[in-house]
Amino acid sequence: MAGEQNTDILGSIDRLIDTEKQLRARIADGSADSDAARKELAALEVQLDQCWDLLRQRRARVEFGQDPGDARVRPAAEVEGYES
Repeated sequence: MAGEQNTDILGSIDRLIDTEKQLRARIADGSADSDAARKELAALEVQLDQCWDLLRQRRARVEFGQDPGDARVRPAAEVEGYES
């Protein structure tokens, strides 16, 4: 079950990346309203970060013998505040 849910998260990541690529292309060729597209792009990037964070949480829980189902999507402010 954990693998299935991870696959779902990875599917969401793939869809968000596809949408991001399309939006970036529309911005580059001028077919998108620049300000609105940049806001949408920023929101997409936050969603991607949240998905990656959730996937990392789930994988870490499995590694340490915990239930990956207890992992939760963290608030954007928390995920965006991480240092690399």
